[in-house]
Parts: sequence; C-alpha cells; structure tokens
Amino acid sequence: MEKIKIAIAGVGNCASSLVQGIHYYKDKNKDKAIGLMHWDIGGYLPYGIDVVAAFDIDKRKVGKDVSQAIFSAPNCTKIFCKNIPESGVKVKMGKVLDGFSEHMKDYEEEHTFVISPEREATKENIINELKNSGARILVNYLPVGSQKAVEFYAECALEAETAFINCMPVFIASDKNWVKRFAEKNIPVVGDDVKAQLGATITHRTLTDLFRKRGVKLERTYQLNTGGNTDFLNMLNRVRLSSKKESKTEAVQSVMNERLDSRDIHISPSDYVPWQKDNKVCFIRMEGKLFGNVPMELELRLSVEYSPNSAGCVIDAIRCCKLALDRGVNGALTSISAYTMKHPLEQFNDDKAKDMVEEFIEGKRER
Repeated sequence: MEKIKIAIAGVGNCASSLVQGIHYYKDKNKDKAIGLMHWDIGGYLPYGIDVVAAFDIDKRKVGKDVSQAIFSAPNCTKIFCKNIPESGVKVKMGKVLDGFSEHMKDYEEEHTFVISPEREATKENIINELKNSGARILVNYLPVGSQKAVEFYAECALEAETAFINCMPVFIASDKNWVKRFAEKNIPVVGDDVKAQLGATITHRTLTDLFRKRGVKLERTYQLNTGGNTDFLNMLNRVRLSSKKESKTEAVQSVMNERLDSRDIHISPSDYVPWQKDNKVCFIRMEGKLFGNVPMELELRLSVEYSPNSAGCVIDAIRCCKLALDRGVNGALTSISAYTMKHPLEQFNDDKAKDMVEEFIEGKRER
C-alpha cells in the first residue's frame, strides 16, 4: 500500500516523537508492537507514513534534514529511536505571526526561542511546498496561543487542497465555518487539541465518567499540570492560555450529567519546571458525595512523557484521515476527532468514540 505523505508545521517535541515512532515500529510485528491503539488501519501500518515537508521558525531547525531537526534544541523529549536515516527533506522557514511568545526570546534556560534569520515564508511559499512535495495531510503542531499562525496554515491547507490535522487548541475542526470550508474543498479536517494516549485529560474524563456511572455526585475538581518543555515555557504567558483552558475544561465537562459551575472546576497548565523537560506531572483532585450524602475525596498524581503520549493518538489520526481521503469523505471527521482530540466538533464519551472509530475503519460509518 502507498505511503501516507504528510507535512508538519512545528518541528517540536511532539513531531520528534511522531517521527521516531514511525521508524521505531518498522522492525516490529503486530505481536511485539507495544504502545499502539491500532496496528492496522485500513491497510495502513504505523510505519507507512512519510514526512515530505516540514516548517519551523527556530534557527536551530530551519535548513536541517528532518531526521536531525527533531533532535535539535530546544527539543528535549525522550529518544527511543536513534537510528533515523536522512530523509532528504529540509525544514523550511515558516511564517512567524504569533507562533511564539515574546518572553521566550531572552529566557536564560536552554529552551529559549531563537527565530531564524531566514526570510519568512509567504502563503504562496507554503502552498507551493505542500503541492510540490505531494503532501496529502498537514499536521499542525504550533504552540498554544498561536491563533493567527494556525489559521494561516489552515488557509494554506485549504488552498493546497491538503487535509488538516490540528493538534493544538485553536478551534478549526470544531468551528462550523472552518469545517464548511474544508467540506467545500472536499477535504477532511481532524481536531482540535490532541488528547494524550493516557494523559491528564483522558484520565480525568474517565474518572469523571466513573463518578457518573457509580452514582457519585461530583461537586468540585481541579487538574494542575507542570512540565519543563517549550510548551510549558510558552504557557507562562497566561494570555495565550484561554483556548487551552477551554479545550481541557470542556473535555471533562462534556462527560458529566450536570456541568459544574466555573468556580468549582479548574483545569489548566500550572507552571514551568525546567528540569522536568518533556515529563509532565499532573495532579487531579475530585470532591463529591456518595450514598447517604456522605463526602468522599480522590487525589491522583500522574507522571508521563508528554510527547510520545501525544504521538500515540496522532499516528491513528493520520491513518484515519488518509482513509477519509481514499473514500472521498470531507469535512470534520467526527469519530477520530472525538477519540483523539479534546475539543472536537461533537463530543462523545470515550467508549462511544472508540466504537465509532472501529466502525469508521471497517467502513460502517462515513466519518
């Protein structure tokens, strides 16, 4: 079967884990493939993906082969696959816009941001690169708060007639106007804001659903997260956090019988701890009432490597998106978005979303 040709906007830790994963599973078989939700999706295996174009704005990555750029500073995620051959694909200079936060320019730690002196790409440059490379899907990994930059790449995808997977909390695949535009171009869109394979949001949703199923009234909850990668450094600028907080909060609220008042639910990235690097530590607290109106409390600490956790979902989103392209399905892909994203166009509980994905893969569901 043909390889799935993708382009990547933002060659950070998440892109690094995805590319490493594609190569890691090349010498594995189904029985030895630890860490996948699906081995085979419509004939597409996890290593059947080629990165044919990539864009970034950091001078330590622009101009490098993708195989080198994914290991360049400030990337700091775990290296689980070192032997990645040169791809022949150089990272191209992208468009800056709001794709970084000003406070990251002069930060003293190694994760500081260094904008490439190369001339910024124009929309025509990006569109031509997408077309000339043969990319069928553009995967967006830009930083939280990059509203204008994400919309720029979404526009480029539309004009290049390239499918779009939005892994960040700028609302594209969950915005009806954007979805309509992708449908009119007869191309699919997946998003928004990728869930981790087993991370803070999916764990918090599962526990919330468990409270509901067991008749426990949830009265208050918080989720606090710390990390040491550029994502957490970027989010020290609280102005950039609004869509992230909305995405994460809605993902949990959507599985409740009764939505909590905003003062009783707090879900947000909390602080940047440099030595944590790409390790994310999550603290969840839930307070409720059970039989006899008797109080109960739950506290949980979760520690995960942030970016491989993301790649475990994106590698499925890419393959489902390619299935949609093969079948001529356009617009928002409801099933895979609900399963792998925090803020899809339509929310479903995770059991239902999983069943929907299986039906989509089998051809029993259109989207």
